[in-house]
Amino acid sequence: MTIKLPIYMDYHATTPVDPRVLDEMLPYFTQVFGNAASRNHVFGWRAEEAVEHARERVAALIGAENPKEIVFTSGATESNNLAIKGVAEFYREKGNHLVTSVIEHKAVLDTCKRLEKQGFEVTYLPVDRYGMVDPDDVRKAITNRTILVSVMLANNEVGTIQPIAEIGKITREKGVLFHSDGVQAIGKIPFDVVKSNVDLLSITAHKMYGPKGVGALYVRRSRPRVRLVAQMDGGGHERGNRSGTLNVPGIVGLGAAAEIMRREGADESTRILALRERLWKKLSSSIEDLYLNGHPERRLPGNLNVAFAYVEGEAMMMAIKDVAVSSGSACTSASLEPSYVLRAMGVGEEVAHSSIRFGLGRYTSEEEVDYVANLVTDKVNKLRAMSPLYEMVKEGIDLKSIEWTAH
Repeated sequence: MTIKLPIYMDYHATTPVDPRVLDEMLPYFTQVFGNAASRNHVFGWRAEEAVEHARERVAALIGAENPKEIVFTSGATESNNLAIKGVAEFYREKGNHLVTSVIEHKAVLDTCKRLEKQGFEVTYLPVDRYGMVDPDDVRKAITNRTILVSVMLANNEVGTIQPIAEIGKITREKGVLFHSDGVQAIGKIPFDVVKSNVDLLSITAHKMYGPKGVGALYVRRSRPRVRLVAQMDGGGHERGNRSGTLNVPGIVGLGAAAEIMRREGADESTRILALRERLWKKLSSSIEDLYLNGHPERRLPGNLNVAFAYVEGEAMMMAIKDVAVSSGSACTSASLEPSYVLRAMGVGEEVAHSSIRFGLGRYTSEEEVDYVANLVTDKVNKLRAMSPLYEMVKEGIDLKSIEWTAH
């Protein structure tokens, strides 16, 4: 089989739209083009019907008890903002303390930073060397002023899956609301909002083969009922939670993507996991001084975050320019600072700078995995051959013992 270049291995950044999703979306651009809020004619009714069907499909994917618990948004960033700010403002009289982790996506961390400027207090929990939050740390952090805990379902850089069910049990016992950024994991691992005691869950379409610019926020309606302060004022759409004319084609696409994930996600994840293990086996058997970032087992099926010691990540990406990978979160890749996620895990700056994230997905093939493994092995060896540091290590010199002269 001839390999078609370039090869895409950055599925954590975004995914291509599944042709089946696109097929469902197309009629809603030109034929069923009504405004879902137009309640007095058939064009609006048909659009509203499509939106409600999508709501049911998203609810089914995450185990929500009621489709009305799904609030459509412009994507995960808005969902995270609406969840965190919405809860903070509504429950401010009850308390002003929030708990999150140091490795959350910037959409959560920056939202918390904004709230701190408004007088809220935020506890940022540490993680272990695998990027895991300790549920006991959550328990210790909760006070009588805590109104919300926000911990992601799985990390976007290292793929570590958090103990959400254990954390949810604690928050439920304490009477504190629990939000999770589920963007990277929904559909790829089994998850149920009811069983996990999650009260708010952020979702986006473009991470699961749907269109960009559309997402959802699950907001629990009972046991307990969660209340939010809307972050956009207008026509009171989405039961007052999110004003703005609904993106009907996008919402239809999100619903279609969710339905495919519900039906096929488990089998697909098994296939992708086998490909990831194949890639890791080939790399680790042919490259020395290779380190796996993240949890060895509790990680997303398609995630492989690897540090190639003595090789700069940016140089590596240039060397394999026909392969789309990432040296950190796509949202922060314009920065050459070492990944804040890896640093929080205790990874040294040199290793952090030499880390590459491979993201495998629905359209990754075995032939592509083999090609990339061979290409990476070849380029690592060539880059190390040009590295004075690697040459010194091979000669048995301890780099930590060297006193470097500053000029």
